[in-house]
Amino acid sequence: MKRLVLSKLGKMPDEVRAIIENTDLDSFVSSPLKYRHPWELLWGNISKGNACVAGDALHPMTPDIGQGGCAALEDGVVLARCLAEALLKEPSGEKLAEKEEYKRIEMGLKKYAKERRWRSIELISTAYMVGFIQQGDGKVMYFFRDILAAYMAGLLLKRADFDCGKLSIS
Repeated sequence: MKRLVLSKLGKMPDEVRAIIENTDLDSFVSSPLKYRHPWELLWGNISKGNACVAGDALHPMTPDIGQGGCAALEDGVVLARCLAEALLKEPSGEKLAEKEEYKRIEMGLKKYAKERRWRSIELISTAYMVGFIQQGDGKVMYFFRDILAAYMAGLLLKRADFDCGKLSIS
């Protein structure tokens, strides 16, 4: 594992290389990255009844675009907004019946799923594509990496720009 990490460092400073060389072997942890095919989100259920998925359960992705944590935060904001909109539509002073409350939660979760589906597909696909190009070997992949560098930088910046909507206090 240590040799693999050292072989992937490329032109890193000697200080970084020294840190890895001096790290105990049992301190290295390897775990497989998970990948969800985007078409699973097209045809699968993101929400069912009063339950839904968010974060890595919704959009597991490789770390190549640095958006995993950001996407989970987006999920939280969008989920909070959708649930608040669904539950705050009650007339003032009246308590929602349990069945009505359940239906509103279900509607809020469906709205959340609808809003997050395409964003998740976009993030998963971009992370996979960028990782595939960055980690690929051979002349063809080096060519793609060199030619597409400017395009990929712009693509990454676009993925980081997302408006979750406004949370209103009512």
